[in-house]
Parts: sequence; structure tokens; C-alpha cells
Amino acid sequence: MLQLKIDTGIDIRTIVSGIAEYFDPDSLIGKQISVVTNLEPRKIKGIESKGMILMAEDKDGKLVLVSPLDKVNNGSMIK
Repeated sequence: MLQLKIDTGIDIRTIVSGIAEYFDPDSLIGKQISVVTNLEPRKIKGIESKGMILMAEDKDGKLVLVSPLDKVNNGSMIK
């Protein structure tokens, strides 16, 4: 599990995600990613998580971050 601090453009929130076996925490610093923020907070391993990271999974089970191609403002809506 990774505990991440995400700047949503509205606030900085904690998101706990089970991606530790796929990503080095340092490789995520500064990346823009897509997150779901309209979920009820949930305790995971005793930490309150306030969202979910969107990922794509290929046929071999490899996880890939869903990210914008170009830089966008934090908090931009996915449509």
C-alpha cells in the first residue's frame, strides 16, 4: 500500500492505494494523475483514504496511471 498526498486543486488529500508493487513512490512525485474524489472516505490499514487513483490494466496485468497528455490545472474535470 502507498499513502499519497494528492493536490486536487481544491485541497490536499490523502489517498491510500494498493499500487506499491507496481510503482516506486519517488517515481510518482510531481506526476499529474486522474483521481476519483467523490467517494466516501474509507479507512485502509488504519489510514483515512479520501479518493481513488484511476488506473488502466493491460492484458498482462500491468497497471498504468491514467494521466493527461498535456499539463492541466490541478482539479480539472474529466469529461
